[in-house]
Amino acid sequence: MAVRFFPILFVFLWATGFIGAGLSMPYAEPFSFMTVRFLIAAIILGGWAFLTKSIWPKGVSFVHSIITGCLIHGGYLSGVFWAVHQGLPAGMSGLVAGLQPMITAIMAALILGERLHPKQIAGLLIGFVGVTLVIWPKFSFDTVGVNPVTLSAAFFAVLSISLGTVWQKRFGTKTDLKAGTTVQYIGAGILTAIGAYFFETGAFILSPQLIFAMTWLVLAISVGAILALMVMIKEGAVSKVASLFYLVPATAAIMAYFLFGESLETLQIAGMVVTTIGVALTVIVKKTA
Repeated sequence: MAVRFFPILFVFLWATGFIGAGLSMPYAEPFSFMTVRFLIAAIILGGWAFLTKSIWPKGVSFVHSIITGCLIHGGYLSGVFWAVHQGLPAGMSGLVAGLQPMITAIMAALILGERLHPKQIAGLLIGFVGVTLVIWPKFSFDTVGVNPVTLSAAFFAVLSISLGTVWQKRFGTKTDLKAGTTVQYIGAGILTAIGAYFFETGAFILSPQLIFAMTWLVLAISVGAILALMVMIKEGAVSKVASLFYLVPATAAIMAYFLFGESLETLQIAGMVVTTIGVALTVIVKKTA
């Protein structure tokens, strides 16, 4: 598949990840679930890398792959799934993730020296306003649901993947995708295994939903979407690639509406429209820069 189709594929697959969280979290604890997921993904990608005689990262490159894995996979996914496990609606977790383009663009400018075009800055700000409009009607100080604790976990997840994206662009683009991503999952798995050991019981309730979610999340997200993301990071500027994440919240919210009955208020729909305008501005800059 041509690289130009990767953005469309990525947005769809990434949005289904939040649906997978909603399906799986009633039947498993987040760190334990992530550990198993990363282990299976590492075995699949590692086997593929061995069969194709990929060059494995060594020394400093190995360390950078571990760090990237802990950030993009371990920190990000654990934060999202923990928030959903604590009652944050699946669609809402995707909406919080819409903050990533803003954070990633700022990090890329500060760390990588990427120049932000004025229209791109405007697009990022508009996208941020759109995401805020979507979150606001559901916010409360209840002990479960959309509250400061679950939103903080989701925000931590966004910070983690934003820094991981910049880290991958800075240190990991010369690493073989299959071998490098396998090492990333090993690092992420170690991180989540530590979390599971100290904070969870490791209990799983086997169900069709859990099995389907695990299968889909490993094959479609941990293999398909992540490889697409790594290719896009390698081929394009980090801040422009990150703008794609502004399209994920609306996609995830629509999926959650049909699958889980999570309602969408008028203000939230308006926020999605505003968010789309923000993405359009960043894409226009990408095409004209």
